[in-house]
Amino acid sequence: MTVFESWLGNPNPRADDTDRVRELRHLTSRWSGLRTLVTGIGVSGFAAADALLEVGAEVTVVDAATGESQREKAQLLEVLGATVLLGPEHVTAPPRPWDGFDLVVTSPGWHPDADLLVGAALAGVPVWGDVELAWRMRPETGAAPWLTLTGTNGKTTVVEMVASMLRAAGLRATSAGNVGTPLVEALRHPHAFEVLAVELSSYQLHWLSTDLENSLRPRAAAVLNIAPDHLDWHGSLEAYALAKGRIYQNTEIACVYNVGDPRTEDLVREADVVEGARAVGFTRAAPGLSMLGLVEDVLCDRAFVEQRQSHAAELCSLADLRPEGTDDPVPPHTVENVLAAAALARAHGIPQVAVRNGVRGFTPAPHRVATVLEPARTGGVRFVDDSKATNAHAANASLATFGNVVWIAGGDAKGASFDELVSAHAGRLRAAVLIGRDRGLVADALRRHAADVPVVEVDLPQDGSVSGLMDAVVTRAAELARPGDAVLLAPACASWDQFRSYGHRGDEFAAAVTRRFAPGA
Repeated sequence: MTVFESWLGNPNPRADDTDRVRELRHLTSRWSGLRTLVTGIGVSGFAAADALLEVGAEVTVVDAATGESQREKAQLLEVLGATVLLGPEHVTAPPRPWDGFDLVVTSPGWHPDADLLVGAALAGVPVWGDVELAWRMRPETGAAPWLTLTGTNGKTTVVEMVASMLRAAGLRATSAGNVGTPLVEALRHPHAFEVLAVELSSYQLHWLSTDLENSLRPRAAAVLNIAPDHLDWHGSLEAYALAKGRIYQNTEIACVYNVGDPRTEDLVREADVVEGARAVGFTRAAPGLSMLGLVEDVLCDRAFVEQRQSHAAELCSLADLRPEGTDDPVPPHTVENVLAAAALARAHGIPQVAVRNGVRGFTPAPHRVATVLEPARTGGVRFVDDSKATNAHAANASLATFGNVVWIAGGDAKGASFDELVSAHAGRLRAAVLIGRDRGLVADALRRHAADVPVVEVDLPQDGSVSGLMDAVVTRAAELARPGDAVLLAPACASWDQFRSYGHRGDEFAAAVTRRFAPGA
């Protein structure tokens, strides 16, 4: 075993009972004068540096980027007292010897083999992520409990559902973490929250401390699903799954798992939890003991009710999951998302009526299986934006929602393959329109498993315009589709090769559809 491999198993090798960093357990601990290096000045890095400065820590921030956004954030932090070093020359070695730092706080996207992080490990300097920092900055008494969740897909939707259910119960609650408000910012809100719904990525979970006595202790935790993703970062599916499984460590009340994904239950079995914590499953089938599930058209709970041996509590119906005024079928993954959210909320003691009201009051975020224009305006073809489907697992759920599909796919594959996805849905594919850097991987899978499906590859126009790209994509897809079909943007890839984000990609798709079918709308 190499030194680096050893460190991956213990990212805090210097911690012991006398280590000052280990004594940082709450907001009133001795933060003042703590010599901290923050790597990255993005959303989480900026929030971490700002929070550390507020408690009197000495803060140095480094980032390889030198764009306008980074320079603006650097100016703000410098006014507050930080030292900020921008440029690639500052991320290969520490700005001073390692014995001049007590702690490194890394932005979650930084890879473990980054020079600075390896150097810190070899020097015995503890490395935390933003989640560890936020947990250690909670008030000593009266801190809001965390309901945490992770998974390959559905995280943001479920965390927002949990927050909606909590608010429907009359609690001051918000969502925070991987998407949206950084955790350290949520903790500093002027009106303290009573409970937090926390979304965590595999990156963030990787950087949790192994000092379990003082690290994250969620009230309830869930892993929604596990499928190949971010393998270019984690190195293997096993390492990715192990990172996800860290969310269960120290769970107090309930470890929520997906009955349809045995890997999530395996992670529960392996977790070191607080005595008395229960395993609670969710399933689209009739629920067994200590599960939430579906009986005919009713979502029900056999986990958080008295006499659960023989009784279940009705939470809501499938009709409650449909957007108002529609009779569209409820996608299977939507049912799972609601059940997972309900399990976390019920673990916190939320009543049945709050689950139903939370579902009814929930509005999905954009770019998640969203119809762009009604089929009556597009010649009977439904154009659907699921740009958030950035991996094969998410695209699988999206494709399963529709009958015949003209599939728009491609982008940055993140080390994934597409054979299983294409094989599973070959029978529903009318055609495929492919874009992006790794579209050849999708094309190869189509040739192997759906050889009769027409495939069109669309390049960026010479001027590099992504609007022009999407105009061409929508034109070709519309030519290939028939009335009753869905033209589905579910790329199964990340967007970074051509777009700023999956949101930018979805916006460009929707705009192109509108230009073609509803100009001036």
